[in-house]
Amino acid sequence: MPAETHVEHGPIGRDEIFELIRDRLADILEIEPSSISEGQSFADDLEADSLALIELVEALEEELGERTVGFRIDDEDLEDLKTVRDAVDYIHGRVG
Repeated sequence: MPAETHVEHGPIGRDEIFELIRDRLADILEIEPSSISEGQSFADDLEADSLALIELVEALEEELGERTVGFRIDDEDLEDLKTVRDAVDYIHGRVG
C-alpha cells in the first residue's frame, strides 16, 4: 500500500484564506499583519512591488498545495489581482 502523499484538511474558509494572505504578505513586506485589510491595493496602499507579489504567490502555492493538490495561481490571472480582496476571492473560488 503506497504512503499517503496528500493529507485532507477539509474546505478552507474565506477568513482563513484572508489570514493566510495577510500573514504571508506581512512577512514579505515586513509590516504588521494588523495593518493589512482586504480593501487595500497591493501596489498603491501596501507598496508591494512585482517581486513581493511573486514571493506571495510562491508562498501561497506552497501552503495551499498541501491542502489542494496541484494548486497554482496562473500567471495570466496574477495581473487581475490588484487588491487583497481580489486575491482572497480568487483563491476562495479555486479551493473554497
